[in-house]
Amino acid sequence: MANKANRIRIIAGRWRGRKLDFPSIEGLRPTTDPIRETLFNWLQRYLPQANCLDLYAGSGALGFEAASRGARHVLMVEKEAQAIKTLQENKALLQADNVQLMHRIALDVLKAKVEEKEKSFDIVFLDPPFQQGELQECVKHLEQSGRLSDDAVIYIECESKLKLNFLPATWVERRQKKAGQVVYCLYQRETND
Repeated sequence: MANKANRIRIIAGRWRGRKLDFPSIEGLRPTTDPIRETLFNWLQRYLPQANCLDLYAGSGALGFEAASRGARHVLMVEKEAQAIKTLQENKALLQADNVQLMHRIALDVLKAKVEEKEKSFDIVFLDPPFQQGELQECVKHLEQSGRLSDDAVIYIECESKLKLNFLPATWVERRQKKAGQVVYCLYQRETND
């Protein structure tokens, strides 16, 4: 059973105000309400009918918020069994039929061969555990995966001391803010084919 501190609130959309529990797992730190509010203000024009990928779903704060605000489809990827169990419970509680859950490691998903019928993603949330060195590898495989739409937007949340000099040249920064030890940014792919 999650304690009172292990609870997120959906800020807006069809599930506005709903509170969802999440388990205590080392490294799991949901995106705070103020950061989520800013992020989803940034994403407002991109969200309606978007296909979203939440590669480090954790508490589900980003994925459920996107689904609540009009995303067509949200694929939430999470490696921790306890977190996936809670995400399944929350999905059932919300009757979130536009959410799909995948119990896998994010990098394994990106390295897997893309099937022709698979959707490309318009919005990707990249919020890996801090100080584990996964972000650079994840960005590389995400760009190479064939899973991004040509003008996809990518949200990155990471520790503020991390230099993001490894991002692809096609990812153009649209927004960036800092909150304490966290930096959060929105990039958009610009592929001039």
